[in-house]
Amino acid sequence: MKRLFDIVFAALALLALAIPLLILAGFVRRKLGSPVLFRPTRIGLGSKPFKVTKFRTMTDERGPDGELLPDEDRLTPFGRFLRRSSLDELPQFWCVLIGTMSVIGPRPLPPKYLPYYSPEQARRHLVRPGISGWAQVNGRNSLSWEQKFRLDTWYVDHQSFRLDMKILWLTIGTVIQRQGINAAGEATVPDFKGSQVSAQEDSHLETSPRADVPAHSAG
Repeated sequence: MKRLFDIVFAALALLALAIPLLILAGFVRRKLGSPVLFRPTRIGLGSKPFKVTKFRTMTDERGPDGELLPDEDRLTPFGRFLRRSSLDELPQFWCVLIGTMSVIGPRPLPPKYLPYYSPEQARRHLVRPGISGWAQVNGRNSLSWEQKFRLDTWYVDHQSFRLDMKILWLTIGTVIQRQGINAAGEATVPDFKGSQVSAQEDSHLETSPRADVPAHSAG
C-alpha cells in the first residue's frame, strides 16, 4: 500500500507541478548557473547508494587556489530561499516515482557517514529514504544527529500508513512555518562524525526516542 501511494502521489505531484518546476528551473539557471539539478550520491534502502535529484542552491564559486569556497560563501540569497521554502526538494518526486525514495521516510544521507553509524543508527536504512520524515516534523535540522537518528529508527519500528499521512500533514505546517531549516549558527548542516553518547546511553535512548525532543504524538 505504501509503494502504491508513493507512485500515485509522486505522479500526480509531478503532473501538477510540471509548469512551476519548469519556471523554477529557469530561475535556478539564471541565478545559479548550470547544471540546474544537483544529483549527489546518497544511501538508500539496504544501505545501497543512489542518485538523489534536487535543484541546486549554491554556486560553483572558487577561491584563488581553485578550490570551492565554503558552503556559506556559495549559498546565495536565492539559494537560501529555495532551502527555506523546501522548493529545492521538489525534483525528488522523480526519485519516489522510480522507487529509490518514498514520500515519507528517513532523509537520505551521504555515503561518507556510513562508517560512523552505530548498529542501531544504521537501522534507518531498513526502509526507503523519504522526502519528509518523522525527524523533519519534529525539529528538522535544529536537532542533533543523535536525536534525528533516534527519531528515524522510531519511525522504522512504528511505520504505518496512518503515521505516514500524519507526517505528510505535519510537513505542510513545517514548510509553511519554515521550522528547523539550519542548525543554530550554521549556514548548512554540520557533518556527522560519529555519535558522542556511550553504548549504554544510546541503548537507553533507543527505548525513549523522543524523551528530549519536542515531538508530535504518533497516536
